[in-house]
Amino acid sequence: MSGYRFDRLKILVVQDHAHARRLVATMLQAFGVSQVYEAADAHQAWTILRQAVPDLVVLDWDLSGKTGADLMQTIRTNPLSPNPFVPVIMLATSRDQVQQARDCGVNEFIAKPLSVQILMSRLVAVIEHPRTFVRARGYFGPCRRRLRCGEYLGADRRARVDDSAKAQQPAAAE
Repeated sequence: MSGYRFDRLKILVVQDHAHARRLVATMLQAFGVSQVYEAADAHQAWTILRQAVPDLVVLDWDLSGKTGADLMQTIRTNPLSPNPFVPVIMLATSRDQVQQARDCGVNEFIAKPLSVQILMSRLVAVIEHPRTFVRARGYFGPCRRRLRCGEYLGADRRARVDDSAKAQQPAAAE
């Protein structure tokens, strides 16, 4: 399938549906991953994360109790997280979930239905194209920019919408 050897990777699959979880684990094992951990919910995933310290997480958006986004927030920001930089591939079902996954610190995402080729391409993407991490107000995770359109040289590349709207309004007469 690829020129990569995945036999040294430890991957955690977090999915509340046993059949879907087993399907992802089987695909990963077919790629050569020998250490695949499985979790049915966020609590079990957190326990495995802290004990096994996986190299990568495949996380479903829909979990019993917490969402994948909730677990993602815990992975990235909890002081007890063993690796807040762990690459995470999120499985999502809608465009809204994909956008939220991006905004909560996911490295890559897969819009369901899942296929072997797509899973392999996302696995390779996190290896070949690791993203630098960004800490900003309200966000910690991989840089969300996917396109590199040149390096910005200005002082404030992320002007807030309300700030730019204020700048365009005429000053009130006194």
